[in-house]
Amino acid sequence: MPKNKGKGGKNRKRGKNEADDEKRELVFKEDGQEYAQVMRMLGNGRCEALCIDGTKRLCHIRGKMHKKVWIAAGDIILVGLRDYQDDKADVILKYMPDEARLLKAYGELPESTRLNEVGGLDEDDDAAEDDYIEFEDEDIDRI
Repeated sequence: MPKNKGKGGKNRKRGKNEADDEKRELVFKEDGQEYAQVMRMLGNGRCEALCIDGTKRLCHIRGKMHKKVWIAAGDIILVGLRDYQDDKADVILKYMPDEARLLKAYGELPESTRLNEVGGLDEDDDAAEDDYIEFEDEDIDRI
């Protein structure tokens, strides 16, 4: 039988469950940063996010967060804007749901922002009501 020359198996690679960020300090945006909501994940450490200023940007998840902090569609994130590319940004921080509610309460996020939903900002509230079509009983009999 071959000798084990490695440092461990897949459990070592998996690492410890570091849940030490349960009570962390709330981080506000600085200049060159913006709040955004993830619209969809693209893969390869990238996502498409709608920033609070109304711009849709392609965001790159930084290496420190990659495979450690899971980002899903609808999450509120803090992105660092690029001076040389306005349509791209870098994900700096993912806010937990309770932190996102606090940001909304402090007025950092607009009231129209939907938390925990993929939709983003409430722009077409009336359009959602128009999607419902009501049929009469006689219309159904004809079909």
